[in-house]
Amino acid sequence: MEMMFRLMALLPWIDWAAVTGFFASWAGYWHFARRGAFSQKSVLAATNAVRRQWMLQTTYREVRVIDGVVLQNLSTSPSFFASTTILIIGGLLAVLGSDKANELVRDLPFAARTTTLIFDMKLILLLGIFVYAFFRFTWSMRQYTFGALLVAAMPEAERFLHEGLSREAFADKAGRIVGLAAETFNDGLRGYYFAFAAIGWFFSPLVFMLATVGVVYILYEREFRSEVLDVLTS
Repeated sequence: MEMMFRLMALLPWIDWAAVTGFFASWAGYWHFARRGAFSQKSVLAATNAVRRQWMLQTTYREVRVIDGVVLQNLSTSPSFFASTTILIIGGLLAVLGSDKANELVRDLPFAARTTTLIFDMKLILLLGIFVYAFFRFTWSMRQYTFGALLVAAMPEAERFLHEGLSREAFADKAGRIVGLAAETFNDGLRGYYFAFAAIGWFFSPLVFMLATVGVVYILYEREFRSEVLDVLTS
């Protein structure tokens, strides 16, 4: 208990309020976005329907080379972001505990003047965000690999007809796997968005709060009210 009070004393209450609001906004939006995905009201839900249709069409094709190529291309995006995230994590670890980095930030206009310890706490927040994003990107890569395995193991088109195999059941399974890979990749990208909000903490807790609200608004507009969604659902 005493250690907790010491930890709380490191930052003013407004900073703790900003950090709490940040995590609450991220978790709340994640939960809201998942509900939207299941209710067919988001870009992810609309593209998941397309993925299922894609896998259904794959069951009719004799040659599925194009499907393997598409899956390989889809997996390149999380692979790229995972590599980039590793570089960012390395950079943040190099800056952690550096007095020169803190002095450099102090010279920025409107940046808050803080001790090295508080500066490191802000870096640790960014570091945690990018570590989370890295794990989501690498898990997305593996899920795309599972999707490729399902396509490779798919029975030939004639077997679905002659053996009474269910095309719908296979499309549901394979489409869901590819959809989960896309959803996991989306989680990693969302971490990047919230990392930009966390940068606002280096200026002030108020900027941190406003940036968090702004990121949630941008994510909502893109996932639930974008022109792309209108086209996909039309």
